[in-house]
Amino acid sequence: MFRYHSVYGHVEKLAEEILKGAASVEGVEAKLWQVPEILSEEVLRKMKAPPRSEVPDISPKQLADADGFLFGFPARYGMMSAQFKVFFDATGSLWNKQTLAGKPAGFFFSTASQGSGQEETPFTSITQLVHHGMLFVPIGYTFGAGMFEMENVKGGSPYGSGTFGEHEIGEPSELELAQAFHQGKYFAGIAKKLKGSQ
Repeated sequence: MFRYHSVYGHVEKLAEEILKGAASVEGVEAKLWQVPEILSEEVLRKMKAPPRSEVPDISPKQLADADGFLFGFPARYGMMSAQFKVFFDATGSLWNKQTLAGKPAGFFFSTASQGSGQEETPFTSITQLVHHGMLFVPIGYTFGAGMFEMENVKGGSPYGSGTFGEHEIGEPSELELAQAFHQGKYFAGIAKKLKGSQ
């Protein structure tokens, strides 16, 4: 299952590509879910945020049903968005029983600029996984030459796929979308192996 929060659509576009990558692995069922929005319609209107997509919201209890997770969010001051933090803060009953322990998890993200946390954001988010006993699955340098692109600005890092996007400006590049597809496929293969070894 892939959960995300996206105000302007950058993270959502990565999520859609990650879903395609995961679906390309035989025997893997992947789904997209959004975490609930906590900002009022008035605030979102002032931010010029587009309407939310039709992807359903998820409750923390539904995490127990999945074999693995990729969590996607925009960066806020080098950390996950408040919406995602509120979602994680509501997982106390799962933490208490260690329901998510041993399940693989990873991240994908969007930042406003190159210096806005393409590595720091997932790094600061790992604490959420650690307290739940989840297994962090980064992509490392498995994306090959795409990880070393220097001719064009590209989001993403060994921690996970990423993009740059400020408000309604920009779209993920073809290379960023290819990295997201790769992350979905790579992660799904690992989750499948872990599930098969149980």
